[in-house]
Formats: sequence, C-alpha cells, structure tokens
Amino acid sequence: MSFEVKIEADSNDITEHPHDDKTRPYLCTVCDKRFKTKGSLIFHKQTHTAKHSHSCTQCGKSYPSQACLKEHMHSHVNVHSSKYKCTECGKCFGSKQGLTRHSRIHSRKKPFKCTVCSKRFTRSSNLVTHSRIHSGEKPYKCHECHKTFSESGSLKTHMRVHTGDKPYKCSLCDKSFTRSSDLQRHESGVHSNRRPYDCRYCGELFKKSDHLKHHVYTHTGAKPYSCGRCSECFTRPDQLKSHLLKSHNEGTWFTCHICEKKFTYNSSLKDHIRRHEGVKPYVCPECQKCFYRASELKSHADVEHSNVKPFGCGLCAKDFKHNT
Repeated sequence: MSFEVKIEADSNDITEHPHDDKTRPYLCTVCDKRFKTKGSLIFHKQTHTAKHSHSCTQCGKSYPSQACLKEHMHSHVNVHSSKYKCTECGKCFGSKQGLTRHSRIHSRKKPFKCTVCSKRFTRSSNLVTHSRIHSGEKPYKCHECHKTFSESGSLKTHMRVHTGDKPYKCSLCDKSFTRSSDLQRHESGVHSNRRPYDCRYCGELFKKSDHLKHHVYTHTGAKPYSCGRCSECFTRPDQLKSHLLKSHNEGTWFTCHICEKKFTYNSSLKDHIRRHEGVKPYVCPECQKCFYRASELKSHADVEHSNVKPFGCGLCAKDFKHNT
C-alpha cells in the first residue's frame, strides 16, 4: 500500500494517508493539488499562507518567494538583452519555452485538442482547465467554506470574500473591488461618458445593455416582472421589490440609523447616509466637482461637459443646457 503526505495550510506537520497515486504522494489539503516531492509541496504551500513580501521593482506586484519573483521578472526582460526574441512582434522572453508558447499566437497553432468536443488550445494548461467543464472536476477548495473551483484563479478571487481584500481601487473615487473586471465595469459605468448602447425607438444612448433593455420597455409597454401575490406587473425588478415590501410586507427594509428612513435597497441606504455624513465619492474627471451619487455625476457630465441641450424653448425652438 502506498501513502500520500498531507501538509495543512496553517501547519508544518506532515502526516501520511493511504492513497493510490504512487507518482505524486504529496497532497495540498487546501486545493488538493498533488506533488512528486515534499520540497515541491512546501514551495507550493507558500501560495496559500505566505505573505507576498517579495515585490517587483518594475510593476509593484508582490510574490511569496524570491523564486516566484524571479519567474515573474521574465515578463520585464529588456528588448535588447534577451536572446529569446519573437521575430514577428519583437517581444522578448526569459526562456525558450516562453518564446515557443508565444509563437503559437502568430502561427495560430493549437496542438492541444479536447477529446470530448475537439476544441483546440495553444497551451496544455488551458486544455486541462477546459477539460474540467466536461468532467465537472473542481480541484481547488476553499478551506474556509469548502466551496470548490475548477481554476486556482477563481479560488484566489473567492478567498477575498473571507479576507475582505479589495486590491483594485478606483483612482477617481474611494471605491475598491475584489476583481479587476468589477473595477473596469465601475469606471466605465460611473466615470466615463461613453454610451455604446442606443435605443432604436428614440436614439437615447446608454452605458449598459441592461439599462437600454429596461428603457425599451417604456416604448413597448412590456412589464416582464410580475408579482406572485397579486396581478400587478412591473417594468423593472426594483419596482417589483418595492411593491412586495410596501403591499405584501415581503422582504427586508434597510433603515437609516440616523433618521430611521426606510429603503428597499442597501445601496440606496448607503447613498442616503452619505448625505448625512457629507461624503461625495463621485468626482467629475473634467472639473473635479463631487457628488453623492453616480447618477448625479452622470447628469452633471451630460449637461456641463457635452453638447447636449435637453431644454428647448417652445416659442423659438432654441435649446439650452439648463432649465433656469
């Protein structure tokens, strides 16, 4: 009988347990990843427990060990100092393996094929991750709540739910986010004037597709959100939630601890409390004027920093930015 060796995330103790994998007897109990040697497991364990105290002088990213930092530094190799240089785009790499992987982008070679759906990939690691869609395998486990994930990156992001870490900070307001995609969505939705979604009925522009979808209902008269307690129907989900609270006492009110005013959404309560505290986190990038709510910033940007003139004179048809 063979044995597996487990190392707990918060301990250096090593214990043996029977198992069938003779080639990789060392098991990480945090993510269930296996290793051939004890040293490899101990090195891997740092990704779960060690403080990321080794910082890159080029970009500021931090890593749990000097070896991890050294591997990362290959991404900052000087164009003129590396012998592993791509002849197509000039990008340089710290190893021949890195250059070989990169060259597949230009050649479009995808040598790794999924045996289930025939989808192909440039890297074997991408194929391994993809194959878990078919197998349902989720080898990365959260040691706090035991939730499992198919990718290590997903587990890393999930752990921020428990630690409260929000490393992605908005440079224009005080908001922080657990994922870079959430920050990008925030910046484009709150601090950008770009509106790529236009209404085919009236031409009004929107920043988000779901905002456009709900707006279109005002033209079509559609009310897809129906109350399960009565026959009332609504255009938006927030209208249905408000109806359930007010008419059927179903749901939870969010109450201001200062004035006891009630709100259907926690986000609305937070906006309200800012007015008590005088906090204005939404800053106009054009003139630095501050606002309590994102919608106030949007209205300000539409009127003050665009050519839109929404107020028209009924006598001479002249348009104005302000109603006063």
